[in-house]
Amino acid sequence: MAKASAKKTARMEMRIPPSAKDYIRRAMAISGRSAAELAYEGAKRIVEEHERMVLTGRDREAFLEAVQSPAPPAERLVAALRRHEELRRK
Repeated sequence: MAKASAKKTARMEMRIPPSAKDYIRRAMAISGRSAAELAYEGAKRIVEEHERMVLTGRDREAFLEAVQSPAPPAERLVAALRRHEELRRK
């Protein structure tokens, strides 16, 4: 897990089908990791994949264009910023 010597202070139980239990046991035997480590690594990978944005082709080009040549701010945004600045000065 994050640190081998970290104290285990949380417990999580779950009900799973016998086939999933067999699969997890096989993964434990193959990898030498505990069920908790496998669960943590799997959850971490899912979160990292969710948080990572990969753009290809037209999407990448549109993103780079927007970053390099941003559109001017909308009038409502400018007005809101002015109101915010006025309120901060008070």
